[in-house]
Amino acid sequence: MDLAAHCLEDLIVQFQKIRALAEGAITQTSDEDLFRQIDPESNSIAIVMRHVAGNLRSRFTDFLTTDGEKPDRRRDGEFDLPTGTTRETVIADWDLRFSRLEGALAALAPSDLCRDVHIRGERMTVLAALHRSLAHTSMHAGQIVMLAKQLRGSSWRTLSIPRGQSETFSGQRRF
Repeated sequence: MDLAAHCLEDLIVQFQKIRALAEGAITQTSDEDLFRQIDPESNSIAIVMRHVAGNLRSRFTDFLTTDGEKPDRRRDGEFDLPTGTTRETVIADWDLRFSRLEGALAALAPSDLCRDVHIRGERMTVLAALHRSLAHTSMHAGQIVMLAKQLRGSSWRTLSIPRGQSETFSGQRRF
């Protein structure tokens, strides 16, 4: 396998792992906790999910042909919860936007990684844009996990190696 094909394959796998990690935390939250803000300046898990979904929609709609910051994106609105927002609507939007990402990734050929795309007018390679998105999505997935773990307390089910069990899991990969 050539390096470009390997990079593309690995990016697809890493996005899948990050999504699975966040969703493993989301499934452990009650509806109440999904929308809970731990303080007035923090975001709830639902808000973080809305932001990630908005970012993915903007970045991966017409990924190779239009600027990744779409003119119709209302980023600030991603941090609000419109009336009638439910767990189901947040998850449906999350799923739809990850499907958009997955479709864009599946349509890429290894040779596309060196093509140029733009985000907010900044030119970068497809590879750089994908790494940027992976970093952004990973950071927010970490926030989701941290919030869910904090809200669940002693009811939290670990998504990785449980404390004190590193030796047991040596050589095994979960996420």
